[in-house]
Amino acid sequence: MSDHKPNAYAEAGVSIEAGDKAVELMKVWIDKARRPEMIGGIGGFAGLFDASALKSYERPLLATSADGVGTKVAIAQALDKHDTIGFDLVGMLVDDLVVCGAEPLFLTDYIATGRVVPERIAAIVKGIAEACVEAGCALLGGETAEHPGLLGPDEYDVAGSTTGVVEADRLLGPGRVRPGDVVLAMEASGLHSNGYSLVRHVLLATAGWSLDRHVDELGRTLGEELLEPTRIYAKACLALADRTRTHAMSHVTGGGLAANLERVLPVELTATIDRATWTPQPVFDLVRRVGDVPQPDLEMTLNCGVGMVALTDPADADAAIAVLGEHGVRAWIAGEVSAAAERGGTVELVGQHPGW
Repeated sequence: MSDHKPNAYAEAGVSIEAGDKAVELMKVWIDKARRPEMIGGIGGFAGLFDASALKSYERPLLATSADGVGTKVAIAQALDKHDTIGFDLVGMLVDDLVVCGAEPLFLTDYIATGRVVPERIAAIVKGIAEACVEAGCALLGGETAEHPGLLGPDEYDVAGSTTGVVEADRLLGPGRVRPGDVVLAMEASGLHSNGYSLVRHVLLATAGWSLDRHVDELGRTLGEELLEPTRIYAKACLALADRTRTHAMSHVTGGGLAANLERVLPVELTATIDRATWTPQPVFDLVRRVGDVPQPDLEMTLNCGVGMVALTDPADADAAIAVLGEHGVRAWIAGEVSAAAERGGTVELVGQHPGW
């Protein structure tokens, strides 16, 4: 006679019922994040995407990216507000794709949690789905894993992967960059999803500020500022690549502006960026002042107000700024690419931000 108990899995901390309810709650959001090439719905072992749609390409290159949102999830958990984290995840993924000119096609997500709270999981997926719509990609599948004992009951982490496509002869990158190209900076919505370990250390752990503290410089609470969703540049950048002679783009994430721009610079060229061309949002100066963080450290950790950059033919600079503006992205000329006299493939930040 078996001593198996029907509720043994539940006693171990895993609730099948909660998982099923979470799926039911998220269905309405997943249904919104579809593309015509998507076959079937949720519930299968694999998501299906009709690749015959790529027949119009002469030589389609598939691009893929995987990422998460780092310790920003700790802010969402502390505030019990979870829909923006899903939005952040998509931004981190699709904007890594578009820098090579790839159109995001589909995305899958992974949520690991200590305890499945259906409403919480559905809120995360809601944010993912809404961001997929904004980026023009399908939410093709995902996984929610309950890890009792490994994560606390109110803890979770999110990650995902995305796949896109670009025509081979439209691929952007270092090989296209030329001396004289302008560096177009695109405004960030805020911190995006990088550097939160530094921000939490400075403002929460060291300064002892609470997330519900109203900060005059920010015009809202600290928690509201820290949960500002990552800007999604995908459609704006695809339009930029289509309508201007843009040669390369760089998503400003971990490592900051200079380090990420260097990833798309050929070794024989260098770029100079003038800080005087923009004023970062107040949150960056706040972290700098409250934590007495040296500016080089700040610039190696945070985006400092620039979430994406493009290297564009100078004759198309005005048109490029206009294209980005049509998509709600403020942009400006922040610098220039030139031939390297000595050590190439580097970026130099010069000048100072107004008011710093």
